[in-house]
This record gives sequence, C-alpha cells and structure tokens, in this order.
Amino acid sequence: MDRGYIRYRILRIIVCSVGIVILVKLFSMQILSDEYDERATSNIVRTEIEYPMRGEVLDRRGEYLVKSRVCYDVMVIYRELPKEGFDTMRLASILEITPERLKRQLKQAKSSPRAQILVTGYLSQENKLLLDEGGFKGFHTRFRTAREYPRKIGGNLLGYVSEVTADQVKRWDYYDVGDYIGVGGVESAYETTLRGEKGVSYRIYDSHGALQGSYNDGYDDILPVKGAQLTSTIDARLQEFAEELMEGKIGAVVAIEPATGEILAMVSSPSYNPDLMVGRQRNNNYAAMLHNQRQPQFNRAVKAKYPPGSTFKLVQGLVGLQEGVLHASQKYPCDMGFSYGSRKMACHAHKSPLDLKDAVAHSCNAYFCYVFKDMITNKKYGSVKEGVRVWNDYVYSFGFGRQLGTDLYGEGTGYVPTPEYYDRGYNERWNWGTVINCAIGQGDLGCTPLQMANLAAIVANRGYYYVPHIIKHIEGRDSIDRRFYERHYTMVDSIHFVPIVEGMWRSVNVAGTSGNARLEGWDVCGKTGTAQNPNGADHSTFLSFAPKNNPKIAISVYVEHGGFGASIALPIASLIEELYLTDTITRPQMVEAVRNYQPNYTRNYDLKQLRYDEKRKSKK
Repeated sequence: MDRGYIRYRILRIIVCSVGIVILVKLFSMQILSDEYDERATSNIVRTEIEYPMRGEVLDRRGEYLVKSRVCYDVMVIYRELPKEGFDTMRLASILEITPERLKRQLKQAKSSPRAQILVTGYLSQENKLLLDEGGFKGFHTRFRTAREYPRKIGGNLLGYVSEVTADQVKRWDYYDVGDYIGVGGVESAYETTLRGEKGVSYRIYDSHGALQGSYNDGYDDILPVKGAQLTSTIDARLQEFAEELMEGKIGAVVAIEPATGEILAMVSSPSYNPDLMVGRQRNNNYAAMLHNQRQPQFNRAVKAKYPPGSTFKLVQGLVGLQEGVLHASQKYPCDMGFSYGSRKMACHAHKSPLDLKDAVAHSCNAYFCYVFKDMITNKKYGSVKEGVRVWNDYVYSFGFGRQLGTDLYGEGTGYVPTPEYYDRGYNERWNWGTVINCAIGQGDLGCTPLQMANLAAIVANRGYYYVPHIIKHIEGRDSIDRRFYERHYTMVDSIHFVPIVEGMWRSVNVAGTSGNARLEGWDVCGKTGTAQNPNGADHSTFLSFAPKNNPKIAISVYVEHGGFGASIALPIASLIEELYLTDTITRPQMVEAVRNYQPNYTRNYDLKQLRYDEKRKSKK
C-alpha cells in the first residue's frame, strides 16, 4: 500500500478525532453544563437607562413648592439569583417590605427569569448602601427621583407623578414600562419640560453578576439631562393662607395679577396634601380619595361649572352700555324685584329707583333685568333669538363659554346658553322671559372660578386681560409662551368700564353689599354674588380687585352652599387681599369667623368627611 495513502488516512483519522472531541466538548458546555452559560450571560455589557432628576417648581419669590429627592427602584433578575439561596429576612428588612411581599415578587420573577422585575420602589440612599454591602446577587437598583413638598400645599394645582400606563407607553416613544409621568396640574402641563432627558450607560458585569466597570471607560455613555426648573407665578404664603381659610368648605379661590395675568393663588377645596401621592402608600391614598364624595382630586378652580350669580351683572351692565340701550345715569325702579307676566324676579330691600353705579353697589336684580331685556329685544336685531346671539358674542369676548387658553391642566369651558339651546329645550317657542334669569347670572349659565377671577381682572384693566397662567419663568429659556404676553380685548370700549368700577368702589367704600371688604387706604372694589341653588342653600361668591387704580390683585371666591356673597366669600377674599397688599393681617376676628363658618350643606354631604384632615393623616 502506498505510503502517501497511509499518511493521508492517518491524518484524516486525527482530524476527525479532534473534531469529535471538540463537538463533544461543545455539547457538554452548551447542553449538559450551566457553568459556561452562566458565565456567558454574566460576562456581558449590559445597557442601562439612566433616569434624570426631575425639575423643581418654585414660587414667585424663589421658595420651593416641589423638590426632588434621590431614591431607587429595586429590581431582580431571577436567573442571577444564587442557587444556595440568601437571607430573605435580612433583605426584606433592608428593603422595608414584608418577607411575604418579597416572596411574591420572587415568584413573579420566576415566570420571566431573564427579565428585570420590580421588587419595590422608593428605596432611600441609606438603604441602597446596605443593599450593596449585603452582596445580594441578582438584585439591582435603578436610580429614581421622588417628589417632596416643603409647604404641603397645592395638591390640585401642582399635580403628582405616577407610573405610566400601557396606553401611554404605546402613545409616546419616550416612555417605557416602569417610567413615571406627571399627572394633573403643573406636573402634567409641563411634563416634557420637567422630565428631562434619559441617558444610557454601558456596564460590564462578571460571572457573579458583580459590576466590573463601564464599557470602553464610559466613552459611549450618554449622560441624562436634568429637567428644567420652573418658577411659578404662585405666592406660596398667599396660597397656604387661602387653603387654610377654605378648609372645611367646598369651592374655589383664584387670585390674579391683572397687569400680567399671573395667577397668585389657586385653591380648590377640599384639596389634599401632595405628600399623599408619593411613596409606597400612594395607591392606597389615591383609592381613599376616589371614594371621598368631596372629590379632593377634582380641581374646581378650573373645571367646576358654577352659576356666577350677581357677579355677572357687571357683564350685563357693560353690554347694555356698549349697545346703547343703557346710560350710566339711567334709573330703573325696584319694587322688591322685577315682575314679568305672573312671575317675579325677587330682590332685596334697598333704595329705589337707582342709576347704574348704585345698582352695582346694591346688587339690584330688577335693574339688570331691565337692561338685559332692553338689549335682547332691541328692534335692530329683528328677533329675541338674534338678540341673544349678539349677547352670546359679547359674553364670549369676556372669556365665558370657552377655554381661556391657560397653561393649566384640564381647563373647563363653563357654559353660555345659545339660541339653539333654547330652541331644543322649548321646541323653538321661547321669548325674552324664558331667558331673563341670565340677567342676574342664573339659569343655564355656568362659569369656572378661573373665568370669574378673569372677569375681575378685565374690569380692573378696563376692558382687556392677559391669559391667566401659572408659570413665570422656565430655566434655560428667555421667556414663556408668547401668548401669555398678548392683550385680549372684550367687545366693550374702555370708557364704559368707568361707571362699573365706580359702582364696585361704592359697594365697598360708601354704601352697598360689600362694606366688610374695605381696607383703609387701598380703594378696594368689589361685587357680591348669591347664586341660587335648587339643591340646597345658595352659593356664596365675591369678586374684587384692589386698588381701584393700577390694581395689583384681582380675586374671585366661590363657596358652595355658603349663603349670601357677603357671608363667607367676601371675608375670605378680603383677607387674602389684605395679606397680599399689606403683608399682614389686622383682622384676626374675621379670620376666626371664617374658620368657624360652616356652610349649610345638604344631607348629601358628610361634614365629617369634608373635614377629613389629609395633613394629619400623612404625619401619622
């Protein structure tokens, strides 16, 4: 046999033998043994999301309303857990959860052994160090921030942060499961500004799952970008004082700086301590608030639709002057009300007849019924229907029946009845008597407290307003949205505001329904309102601005079932004005009276539940 052939056969056998050995070894490594599989899995470069610090929110004077503190989510990868087990009692103690909850989370992780499963959140920096020192293989931490509220105020105003829903993950590319997003208030309205930008890091882990360092010395990492800091228009001390005055009551307070449209205070009552929406008890607290019939999470200041009552007479007087159906010196009689057919719009006792200024000062129902009737029945319109349509246009120009365009989350529109609305309701058979209750802000009119405060700002400015807004400055930007610097004029000429302003001044400083709002040296102007309520006691409302010239504050207060406007809404507004204008309170007896005032709630309301003190609960 040829020697070359023999060598060829031998070489062939050697090659085949080596191949078989290699195949056997590979089979053993990949199929029969977990050792190298574990090493291959552990010795990898892992991509990790770096979450940014969320931006803070300051008040107009630089005081923190919302801060961020460092905390951590604790994640587990079941496949990386040591086979020999670990001290579950010690780990549960470090994580500040029960051993039972830890076992439940581990059971969940077992069903997806390669995935990172959340064990718990809001771990403090101190406990993270204990976790790291404990050497708990398979457990990892993820940097987070949590909100904290130094003053414990403005729950509805500020909103809160919560985990994203599945729908939100599908809707926006930025978010992944487990991310957090702003909900309600400033947190939602300025979410893209506050959240910052995520970063990415590439880290090397050894076969034991221990961090070995950054891949490529961190050259490829992308650092997170902190969210921008917001300076709000809110005066923290004023906000806190207004919330204290509204405690135990249902309603809203909105105060605006007329010269800028900046919102100085915004209270929806009852509200809640924003700390209740942070931490591991957030879900329980949220559920409790959902079952509270007072709806503390409903922001009445921007969403509620209230009848404005007599405060709306200011609009009727202005429209009448502009349309030429009224002159400031024109007088109308009031025989304890306005009679039409067999019906009568009742009024309280006061001198008669009155001109426009005194009608505003004394809040005469009859006077403004005459004005409204003369306006919508004016022959130049051809019909009452067209008269109401023109009236609609005027009312819309004051910001009613539509959103004002503020930067607040969930702004409502209120409602202004139209001819079409009455056509549907009365089968096109209606006349001026059908709609006469609109003359005094009743009937189907609905206004948000924000819209009513904006009306006070419009009168203070003699005919124009800036869109009310809650943010004054955004870190890193020269200015806020340009729309907040634009004047919006009503359809009424500025000259017609003069007698209305004079009437409001007389109401406070001479003789009228607003006498208790007087502040020496500040020329306060005010208008009371008592909104009729078919479901119980009347609602109390008051709008005001001060001083008369170059006004610094315009305010609206609305208290459900509060009775006369002068009973509770007026003193609340007056005290807030005093604190803002003078930096002090000189009428402690009025403060005490407000705190002790109990609105006449119907049987449907549980006063004990209304006085539910979220602040005390959170401290416990």
